[in-house]
Amino acid sequence: MFIHPQFNPVAVQLGPVAVHWYGLAYLVALLGGLWGIKKLIKAYPAKGLDLKAVDDFFTLVVLGVIVGGRLGYVLFYGWAHLLEDPLWALRVWEGGMSFHGGLAGVIVAVLWFSRKRGIHPADIADRLALVAPLGLFLGRVANFVNGELWGRPAEASLPWATVFPQVDNLPRHPSQLYEAGLEGVLLAVILWSVLRVEGIKRWRLSGLFCLGYALARTFVEDYRTPEITHNIAGMLVTQGQMLSIPLALFGAWALWKSTQK
Repeated sequence: MFIHPQFNPVAVQLGPVAVHWYGLAYLVALLGGLWGIKKLIKAYPAKGLDLKAVDDFFTLVVLGVIVGGRLGYVLFYGWAHLLEDPLWALRVWEGGMSFHGGLAGVIVAVLWFSRKRGIHPADIADRLALVAPLGLFLGRVANFVNGELWGRPAEASLPWATVFPQVDNLPRHPSQLYEAGLEGVLLAVILWSVLRVEGIKRWRLSGLFCLGYALARTFVEDYRTPEITHNIAGMLVTQGQMLSIPLALFGAWALWKSTQK
C-alpha cells in the first residue's frame, strides 16, 4: 500500500503571501488554456474570433470558473454549512469548488460573449473543450496533493491502494488520480485525436467533452467517497452522478447537432 505523504498544501511562501497547490493549478490551467486557445485560433480560424476577442473572453472565463465553481459548491454540496455560517460561502480560501458550477459559469460567459460579439457559441465552446482537460488534470492532481476528496475503501491487495492518514488507516482508492487520468489525460487524447482526423465541426468537440466528462465522472463516483448520496427507487446515486445527467444529455444533443448540415 501507498501512504499519502501529506504534502504541505502551500506550494510557495512569499513572506505573508502563501500560494497553495490548488491555486497554482488554477493559474497554470488558465494561462495554459489561454495560450492553447490562441494557438487554435491561428490554426482553425472562426468568424469574429481573433486574439483580442480571446483576451476579452478569458476575463469572463476566469470569473465564470471562480464565481460559478464556488456558487455551485455552496448550492450543490454546502446547504447545511451555509445555514450554520452564511459567511462561509465567501471564504473561498478554505476550499470548496464544484466542476459543474464552474462549467455553468463558463456556459453563461460563452452565451453572453458570443451574443454580444456576434460569434457562434459553438465556435468558442469547441475550442474551449480542447483545453479544458488540462485544468481538470491539474485540479485533480492538486486534490491528491492536498489529500482531499479521497476514495472509498479498497482491498489491501490493490497495488496502488492509498492510506490517507488524515482520514483513517484504511487502504482507499486514489480516486483523485482516477479522475485525473480519465477526465484529463484520456479525454484530451480523444478530443485531440478527433481534431487531427476531422478538424473542428461545430458542436462535435464540445459534445464529446460534455458526454465524455459525464461518463468518466459517473464511473469514478463509484470509487470516490461521495459528499451526498440519493436513494432513487432503491438505487444509491451520488450527487456527482445526478449532476452529470444533464451534462450527458447536452453532450448527446451536441453530437447529434454536429451531424446536421
